[in-house]
Amino acid sequence: MSAPLSPHPLPVQTNTPPEGKRPPEHLRRIIGSPPGPIVAFLTRGVWALLTAMSPNARDALARFVARLAYSLGIRRKVALDNLAHAMPEKSEAERHDIARGAYLTMARVVVESLPSGDRMTPDWDQQGIEGEEAFAALKAHVATGKGALLVTAHFGNWELVGQMLIRWGIPLNALVRPLKGALNTRIAENRLGAGAGLIYPKGAIQEITDAVNRGESAYMLLDQALPAKSAVFVPFFGRLASTTPAMAVAAERTGVPVFVVMGVRPPGPGARYKLEVEGPILPPKPGECADPITEHTARVTAALERAIRRHPEQWLWLHRRWKVQPPALTTAPSPGLTEGTPSK
Repeated sequence: MSAPLSPHPLPVQTNTPPEGKRPPEHLRRIIGSPPGPIVAFLTRGVWALLTAMSPNARDALARFVARLAYSLGIRRKVALDNLAHAMPEKSEAERHDIARGAYLTMARVVVESLPSGDRMTPDWDQQGIEGEEAFAALKAHVATGKGALLVTAHFGNWELVGQMLIRWGIPLNALVRPLKGALNTRIAENRLGAGAGLIYPKGAIQEITDAVNRGESAYMLLDQALPAKSAVFVPFFGRLASTTPAMAVAAERTGVPVFVVMGVRPPGPGARYKLEVEGPILPPKPGECADPITEHTARVTAALERAIRRHPEQWLWLHRRWKVQPPALTTAPSPGLTEGTPSK
């Protein structure tokens, strides 16, 4: 269970990773399709404008964009359908409120992740940590010289949470897909600027293994749908969801602990987040279940679901999380796949 929020402010942190802890050169490259010269020229002006804006102005822009997108109905049916399945106990009005919050979350991620320089408020590290024992365990593990596996979701602002972790002395590499376009290229550039490395799908498990042995943690999103042939299917809000097995495979290969890290935005403008940490989330013991990779993935996914249920407006209900259907079940699922019990 998470420890109570500390009433004491955290010490001031530096804005860069510790000396000598930047990822190696081969993880500091952008793979994908960059924008063409005209688009690149035009978007440079947009990035400069966002950089020049104050936190309050950025937040006002995000609110305007979110209201406009919701009013125009862009993916609104997807969001409301997801919520109807996931939270049938909520009233229709409550689900609309949550959906509006999800639009605002998405807009804030964009306007907060694209500026250059310091994108967080001066008091970014004074919001407290929930799950202090878990965070202490994470820091203690990193202090041994080995990295950990850090799992998050499209929640709050996952881009800035990664930057926060680096500032707290946890070197990390983000698992990413090859990128396309000006927006994704800019986000990748800012990840590198914050001190993170980039690990792409090809050879990812070996890259993760090498990274944790260098003392660098792997930072990954676990709420994206994969093609059925590449995925395991685990419960997520009452439905089986296509999920990457990479986290569980990497945990089995490296033997390092898994922690869920989520950034919860408090009320008000400005890019500040309270860190919520749960873990270590342990894999099943030998002989405990027939499919330890799927079971471990389910346990970590259950931790993500618990965090999202506490703050549903901060998750992106707009994306089609359940679009990939599982093949017909031929065996009964492991008990842990339906219980979703928290780790001890």
